[in-house]
Amino acid sequence: MTTQYRPNVAAILQRPGGEILIAERANIRDAWQFPQGGIDEGEDSLEALEREIEEEVGVKRGLYEVEERRDGYRYLYPDGHRKKEDHIGQEQSYFLCRFKGDDGDICLERSGHHEFSRYRWIDPSEFKAEWVPDFKRAVYRKVMEDFFGVKI
Repeated sequence: MTTQYRPNVAAILQRPGGEILIAERANIRDAWQFPQGGIDEGEDSLEALEREIEEEVGVKRGLYEVEERRDGYRYLYPDGHRKKEDHIGQEQSYFLCRFKGDDGDICLERSGHHEFSRYRWIDPSEFKAEWVPDFKRAVYRKVMEDFFGVKI
């Protein structure tokens, strides 16, 4: 067994007015997060980002522009939450993406795996740390501070 982190990408879609997209997990009420997912074998991080955004929120590549990328956000899986036997956690690259579409371009059921039940746009200062599981909170706190100067 190796003790490496699973490579992962996360997208922060931001409208021109500054609001960011968060989505509620379909299987956990009041658990809000950014679209994210693992990098598949043979993919680079941008390919994974494009796939995850389209799979999870239905937004096609031409409807956003990557403006900033930050790497090195890590968290450990808690006991009982391991997703991949050979990984102890995830190492994430976060991408701030300027959303150029409108709400009609968002479809949470496009890919058929329905990860999220609903979405909303919020000001970054409205994000609540308690919306994410304990083991991810330090990452979300750091991401919100790094990208928006917001302490959550």
